[in-house]
Amino acid sequence: MGANIDECFNSTVCGPDSDCTNAPGVYSCECHVGFLQTELDQKPSENNICLDIDECVKHDAICGPNANCTNSIGSYICTCTNGYWLESTDVIASFSNPCTDINECRETPGICGKQTVCTNAPGTFYCSCPDGFYPSTGILWTVDVSFCKSLEDILEEIKPPEGQTKERAFLGDMDQQLINNTGFILPKPTVANSFSASMEVSGVGPLAKSVSVSSEGDGETGGVILGISHRLVSAMVPPDLNQTKITLESSTVDLTLETIRAGSMNANKPVLTAKGNTMEINLGSLAENNNGSAAAAFMTLNGMESLLSHRYFQTENRTEMYSDVITAILPRLNNTDLSEPVNFTIQHKKPLPESGFVTCVYWEHESEEKGGEETETMRWSVEGCWVVDSNENFTVCSCSHLSTFALILQIGEPPPEDPFLEWLNRMCVIVGLFFFALAILTFLLCSWNPKINNTARLHLCLSLSLSHFLLLWNDSYVEDELACTVMAGLLHFLVLASFVWMLLEALQLHLLVRKLSKVQVIQRDGLPKLLLYLTGYGVPFVIVGVSALVYSDGYGATDETCWLSQKRNFRWALTGPVITVLAFNCVLFCATLWSLKPTLANMKSDISQSKDTRLIVFKILAQFVILGCTWILGLYQTNLFFQVLFIILNSQQGTFLYIVHCALNKEVREECMRWLTCSCNKNQEEGSVKDAPSISEDMDKPE
Repeated sequence: MGANIDECFNSTVCGPDSDCTNAPGVYSCECHVGFLQTELDQKPSENNICLDIDECVKHDAICGPNANCTNSIGSYICTCTNGYWLESTDVIASFSNPCTDINECRETPGICGKQTVCTNAPGTFYCSCPDGFYPSTGILWTVDVSFCKSLEDILEEIKPPEGQTKERAFLGDMDQQLINNTGFILPKPTVANSFSASMEVSGVGPLAKSVSVSSEGDGETGGVILGISHRLVSAMVPPDLNQTKITLESSTVDLTLETIRAGSMNANKPVLTAKGNTMEINLGSLAENNNGSAAAAFMTLNGMESLLSHRYFQTENRTEMYSDVITAILPRLNNTDLSEPVNFTIQHKKPLPESGFVTCVYWEHESEEKGGEETETMRWSVEGCWVVDSNENFTVCSCSHLSTFALILQIGEPPPEDPFLEWLNRMCVIVGLFFFALAILTFLLCSWNPKINNTARLHLCLSLSLSHFLLLWNDSYVEDELACTVMAGLLHFLVLASFVWMLLEALQLHLLVRKLSKVQVIQRDGLPKLLLYLTGYGVPFVIVGVSALVYSDGYGATDETCWLSQKRNFRWALTGPVITVLAFNCVLFCATLWSLKPTLANMKSDISQSKDTRLIVFKILAQFVILGCTWILGLYQTNLFFQVLFIILNSQQGTFLYIVHCALNKEVREECMRWLTCSCNKNQEEGSVKDAPSISEDMDKPE
């Protein structure tokens, strides 16, 4: 039997990068791990050598997601892409041990710097600024370079071209930076901050320090912001245009962005929403005309209705902005032709009045050259938009193009006021002013008991009479903006002062009644005059001052009169204090009656005192009606009866005050009789012995 020959010993029979295995009478060859023979159907040999396998090409996803594969001789190396890492570093990256996102904002606190907003994203992170601040390098953030600066500091450093404001220069710089960097994708916080900054520097929106836009609007600035809005939305669209939906909601902007591919589910007519308004658009047909994908955005900016004012709508009717200003955008689309109209369901700001109708409008901003000069046309137009359906709460508009839209309420010339009501109002106010004058003269000239302090009543009459007098001429200054603003502010002050003096009078009445249950003779120890003056005029002054600082445009022409604006709920600057005073009056009225309860029980035996006490109760009830209840009738003006009742009662406050505090006062009646009869001279009056004042007369001693 022959000896076995070891073919593998000191031999290259299998070729390079292979293993030779000897066996009795035979041998076998195998390539090293990571290598493969040239001819797969033959064994490795000197003529069929083993070659390196490029695993990265053969198995393109061998390293798993978010990883890079690098081939090496006989093996391969997997490394995570930037922004990702391996949670288990002992094992190479693969589908079973994938690379995961690094949350830089959590792992490296302060990576963006102080007073910044860090937002993590797959494989990266974004830095932005909070509201009221803006990046020092503009809209694009550079790590370790950019930092957040307050808008006031940024505006302070801007040196605008001649004839341009710093605010417009700021908006122009933002717009130009977006134009120059169209390839960037911006995160939601950056977009929200940019919207917030653009509205704030424009003097509108929830973060504006002061409203600097007049009631006429500022269409030029509004147009710039609309251009910025289009570019900001385009910068949010993913480059691959996969089917996705992005929503952005802040105090300034409410936005929905949707991208689809043709043929995908729900791609035909997605419904986009923004602040309760909706847009229904056929994105499927747009995708078919744009290489199989399309995107649409629907948004509203808080404060845009102040820039694009309803005054830009040309009509003979009286107009009012009746909805939010909404904007529809088709970002990154070459073909924006619509195959069918787009439907908008737009919410009304308040119920639709019977006397008005809404109009669907879009913002038209065109530039053209005439005679070598460029002219701009800015207006709300109805072309291509029409009302499909409408009720008191919302309107459905259909438009054949996309732009910026709104609802404008048109109200025809109101029917002429009833001449009878107008005549009755003037006559009643004149009569009321006459009795106001009598009451004021009585408080000033009559020889009152030394215990009596008429400060609250006197200034109540002064405030009410002046407010009633100004209301007679309130509609005469509507055309003069400055005079109308002053008139509205003065009326606000006087009405508030009237209510505050009403409250002080009620308080003094209550303090007096409390003393009645303890002693019959009341000393003059009520509220000091200085405190009454500071409260009676100081509180209204503070309220009017704060209101003017918060919203200076709140005073002026509204509804053909000089009064408080309905915008931004500004009329609560009057309604709030009035409700508070009326509530306190109710409490004081109940407390006063409760304090009188023991007094009434103790006076049953004394007929004279009982009569006086009934007079006290009458005065309390009458004063309560005077001080508050007549204003409640102003809420019920639906028919002629309530209109007449309100005119008579509200205009005769001076008459009621004169009757209750002057005509029903024994000392005043005696003084008037002495004036009329001239029965005795002043010295005799001073030397005469007076009877002790009754309890009913003590009601005129609130202090």
